[in-house]
Amino acid sequence: MHQDAHEFLNFLLNELVDILEKEDQAAKKEGGTSSPSEKTVNGPKNHQANGVQKEPLVTWVHKNFQGILTNETRCLRCETVTARDEAFFDLSLDIEQNSSITSCLKNFSSTETLNAEDKFFCDKCCSLQEAQKRMKIKKPPHILVIHLKRFKYIEQLGRYKKLSYRVVFPLELKLSNTVEDADSEYSLFAVVVHVGSGPNHGHYVSLVKSHNHWLFFDDENVEMIDESAVQTFFGSAQEYSSNTDHGYILFYESLCANKS
Repeated sequence: MHQDAHEFLNFLLNELVDILEKEDQAAKKEGGTSSPSEKTVNGPKNHQANGVQKEPLVTWVHKNFQGILTNETRCLRCETVTARDEAFFDLSLDIEQNSSITSCLKNFSSTETLNAEDKFFCDKCCSLQEAQKRMKIKKPPHILVIHLKRFKYIEQLGRYKKLSYRVVFPLELKLSNTVEDADSEYSLFAVVVHVGSGPNHGHYVSLVKSHNHWLFFDDENVEMIDESAVQTFFGSAQEYSSNTDHGYILFYESLCANKS
């Protein structure tokens, strides 16, 4: 049974939020109150037991990992744009052979046409219409977590297959096409690597940058590696390769956060 690192990351972040919210509620019952600055409208919606909605708590998890996506749909008949915001802790990107994080992000934000059976119901036209849809990053997070979708279900095989594609992830990443800030710059500081040829077995190791040095973590073994070694985890240029160590989850830190 494959234990997926991305699923564990989502579980961990959401579990931390639940724990922090329970601690906050317990503190309020003891007479303590949180400051208005600790509230936000962009966190996950919480409801009290009696059904009354309350403002969600902004935890350090939200402050560091949460960004906002906006889903824009434009009716091709009346040109009305419908925008819907949603919060995210990480971005899951489809990958292609011999590509880069930049190209994966461009594909993620590319325009999709909705037609035929996928027509969009336009409230202004009051009917199904052809439309164009795209996803944009409205508010980039302080820590950008990128999950590379290396496990794909292949219908012909009837099972999941690991994609060993070579996907270049740079040490410095610039986010373009965002709503709030056209130039959001990030620096890579950690990589979770999947070691193995298939989705049902394997091993995870990680690379972490600490005090300007890269460290390689493999269970209880920790060693210092050269920065240039990071590129050996980009993936394989050919489908069948002896190299099965592939970058799976990438952690980027905002350079703006460091400057402020």
